[in-house]
Amino acid sequence: MKEKYDVVIIGGGIGGLMCAYRLMEKKPEADVLILERGKTLEERSCPILAGKVKKCIKCKPCSIMEGMAGAGAFSDGKYNITTEYGGWLPNVMDPKEVLDYIHQADDILVKYGADQEVYHPDNELKALCLQHDLHMQQADVKHLGTDANYSTMLNFIHSMDNSHVEIETQAIVTDVDKDTKVVTYLQKGEKKEVTGDKVIFAVGRVGNGMFEDWCNKYNIRRTNNQVDIGVRVELPYEVWEHFSSRIYEPKIYFKNGHYGDRTRMFCFNERGYVVTENSDGVLTVNGHSYKDKAKQSNNSNFALLSSTFFTEPFDQPVEYARYIASLANKISGGYVLVQRLGDLEKGRRTTASRLAQSSVRPTLDAVPGDLSLCMPKRQLDNIIETLHALDKVAPGTANEDTLLYGIECKYYSARPEATDFELNAAPGIYALGDGAGFTRSLSQAAANGLIVADIIAKKM
Repeated sequence: MKEKYDVVIIGGGIGGLMCAYRLMEKKPEADVLILERGKTLEERSCPILAGKVKKCIKCKPCSIMEGMAGAGAFSDGKYNITTEYGGWLPNVMDPKEVLDYIHQADDILVKYGADQEVYHPDNELKALCLQHDLHMQQADVKHLGTDANYSTMLNFIHSMDNSHVEIETQAIVTDVDKDTKVVTYLQKGEKKEVTGDKVIFAVGRVGNGMFEDWCNKYNIRRTNNQVDIGVRVELPYEVWEHFSSRIYEPKIYFKNGHYGDRTRMFCFNERGYVVTENSDGVLTVNGHSYKDKAKQSNNSNFALLSSTFFTEPFDQPVEYARYIASLANKISGGYVLVQRLGDLEKGRRTTASRLAQSSVRPTLDAVPGDLSLCMPKRQLDNIIETLHALDKVAPGTANEDTLLYGIECKYYSARPEATDFELNAAPGIYALGDGAGFTRSLSQAAANGLIVADIIAKKM
């Protein structure tokens, strides 16, 4: 390992990896270092998925959320080929250029094993939604699959072996000097330093807190994005099969009548599983699904989240979301909650006996309880109203036995002031991806990595 590199990338998720890969292609002589605070992809193993425990034991680092290939390594692996949603890159670049980069990233993933099957938009289903004031966003979508995505990312990472790209895992970055660009990090308790001619923050959502603290320390101005709070819905796969078989992911939003808020359905997992995520000790829920039919369940699940935009004087939307999730953890005795929709609407908690009698068998061993004790009334009202709206296009969505897991939240990091992703107040330091508030999807984060690499390569 050297003392100085041409480029130091903080974060080994899809954005950081794409950035390193493109630099390897365009500037093969450039010395590039990736610092990842989690483990290698081969070492990442969740005790729940391995069948060793039933509930999250809060491993450090969390193998689901952290490590090489990032949180996307064990996600459902949906790759949205669009600029209509999935991030804010079209706000700072020509949308056609962004879409071209999304295709470039897809070509790279296909080269290393990603599925080539594409689900296309369906105007008949869109029209059905519009008849009930539901708005379905459409795009070409690829389902990589939790299992297949792992092997693709493994091949992708090892394609950089024997190059000038070095990778250090379990490297927790504690500071980046704004002027000297000295990166300080801890690796298995040992303090280390390395200097980069260029430094790139590609930290992802899990690294949001570290990046936010760094921005505050060096007075880097930022603009807040929305925060989404809600639940993971689980029901029999047949309820939404007429959508998922044709477009794979129904991505639908509803403008709530009472508050005028926007609640959206997304992150659909056909015959999937509800899973926990550990974000620095706060447990939330998400969903996975497999390409291998032998691993599939009888249920489908999706996120149903209500969006909130905070204005002055409050400027801590991420902390707000984490607080609500931590409150659910406290009520459930340190885990996540599950409640039947029927119980929620009757104003009663779901008990173990009521859950045992449910026709929907939960795929996650969550704690039966009452979401109304931890989720704000406004968001909860929006979720219930939206479930009944969705029931009009997919009857059975609002059944009594539909399961709601909480809390699921998506917070999008505050975006730093930057020009071509180079921080205005810190020349030579760049930021990209979900952790920097530019993207919120696998495809746009991957594209962002390629974009920043091309910008830097031109300056070398």
